[in-house]
Amino acid sequence: MAQTPAAADRIAALEKTASDQAAAIAAAQSAGDNAWMLTSAALVLLMSGPGLALFYGGLVRKKNILGTMMQTFAMMAVITVLWALVTYSLAFGTGNAFIGGLHNVFLHGVGISPIKDYAPTIPGQTFMVYQLMFAIITPALITGAFAERMKFSAMLVFMVLWALIVYSPMAHMVWGIGGLLNAAGGKFPCLDFAGGTVVHVTSGVSALVTALYLGKRLGYPKKAMPPHSVVLSFIGACLLWVGWFGFNAGSALGASGLATSAFVATHFAAAAAAIGWAAAEWIRNGKPSALGGISGAVAGLVAITPASGFVTPMNALWIGLIAGVFCFFMVVKVKNIFGYDDSLDAFGVHGAGGTLGAILTGLFANSVINPIFGAGKATGFFEGNHGQVVNQLVGVVIAWALSIVGTLIILFVVDKLMGLRVSEDDEREGLDLSQHGEEGYDWEAA
Repeated sequence: MAQTPAAADRIAALEKTASDQAAAIAAAQSAGDNAWMLTSAALVLLMSGPGLALFYGGLVRKKNILGTMMQTFAMMAVITVLWALVTYSLAFGTGNAFIGGLHNVFLHGVGISPIKDYAPTIPGQTFMVYQLMFAIITPALITGAFAERMKFSAMLVFMVLWALIVYSPMAHMVWGIGGLLNAAGGKFPCLDFAGGTVVHVTSGVSALVTALYLGKRLGYPKKAMPPHSVVLSFIGACLLWVGWFGFNAGSALGASGLATSAFVATHFAAAAAAIGWAAAEWIRNGKPSALGGISGAVAGLVAITPASGFVTPMNALWIGLIAGVFCFFMVVKVKNIFGYDDSLDAFGVHGAGGTLGAILTGLFANSVINPIFGAGKATGFFEGNHGQVVNQLVGVVIAWALSIVGTLIILFVVDKLMGLRVSEDDEREGLDLSQHGEEGYDWEAA
């Protein structure tokens, strides 16, 4: 029976209404995702300054607080410009299995339209600036290992080269389309939700290499070099904890249930790790210290980073607890056994904690949280995907190898060109005066 003109008009109106509703829903989702991602980008930047700057600044002697904080602040400026010029393209541009190409240099092609291969519901510039915040904090983490003894000028050159030679290829291999370790199609699919290998293993291992290359601070370990302000470090650690929700939950790249799961896992792991470190310290020393508690929380945040989008809340507690005790052992025992001067324990927390977290991710990952390999397919070892631990180990080995070789080459070149370490007189005077001509605390004026 043929439709009457009136019936046809009603059907067309209903179809238009359904289409309009679908468009409105898609626009609302895009707006919500974009709002969350811009907030997450701000939270990750909060982790650098003031979070890491205060955390590291409080741990050094008072004559070095500005010099230490300035190193983190400098990364906020220098890495941003470098990211816009070339490193974003090297990390996320179309390339091969190891490095991106130059198609997006000067942010060519990165506008307000979504980049469908990465984040189809948010503007390309939102994705770009969010990933920039990771690129900022990663080299800043390394500064904790050489605190109180590297030239500011040498530090700048070292970090620029490190971002190009170490960070960019590692980010592309793990997160870039076609990357060797990309979980969604790489030859060795490595699960790294928010940067266990890309951020923490690379920075932590590079930190250890740098500390060994530079040598110990004058007087270390015979001369006591306690933190000049645990209060500042305490505030910094709390800011890191808050900012880490943007780091991990933001890596869902949208305001979704996966973001919620990563948010919960992040918080639970940090809490369990703080308890684990404090308990281990309490048993060993008879007292739990504030410094130990905040160090444990950071260790838990590091370890849960690769796993945050793959594990249940209860498994996040286990990862945090294990990380807290393990990193305490690395900082208190292993560091003393080998005698290296990792000034602010960048390797003991980030290198060791990141490595542990990457491996535990392969054990605890669950398809109920994130079926990244497809519906009905196991994700982690305990779920039945036994080969995933091998993939995680491949990712860790590549991150270690790239960090060691790349960092050694950069250190050697910069050392020969301009020298890495401040003079003994400048080190005794402190970085604040010798490198910046100012003091963090003017006691005489006070």
